[in-house]
Amino acid sequence: MPKFDYSLHYAELDLRARPDLYRVGVGEQGVLLVQPYKSELLPHWRFATPDVARQSSETLYHMFLDYLAADDFVGADMARKFLQMGFTRARRYANHKGGKKYAGPVPADKRGQSGAHGRPELPRTPEDPVKAESARIFKAKWDQAEANEQYAEMKKAHKAQYG
Repeated sequence: MPKFDYSLHYAELDLRARPDLYRVGVGEQGVLLVQPYKSELLPHWRFATPDVARQSSETLYHMFLDYLAADDFVGADMARKFLQMGFTRARRYANHKGGKKYAGPVPADKRGQSGAHGRPELPRTPEDPVKAESARIFKAKWDQAEANEQYAEMKKAHKAQYG
């Protein structure tokens, strides 16, 4: 699978107009880069409490469905990535007080990429039940998005057409 292309100048690109430039990548790659979707989705992404996470995940999931209805695979995939990121970030805060998982700064040449990049993981703290519940709420919506047949068909078609 082609990796997410971090060399593109996403702040200057409209990937709704240029879906051919979008690569799904792995996990949450590009979630905070791809415009105009970042600007549309980010204001709705919150996970501080279960009530906030429920409202956020519902809103993001409805946006996912709206993108599918508009035949906008890139938007749907970005909404799915925001749901995934809601789960992963809430889990990180559930496991690590303050949300910091790794020791030390990310090397300059690895910024914007996923993974620890050789940095040691900080010790886990006792699980925060509030953040753990927020994570469960996002995980349910993320799973729902991943299981959507229309999304799966559009993802397959996008990869076949653009790589």
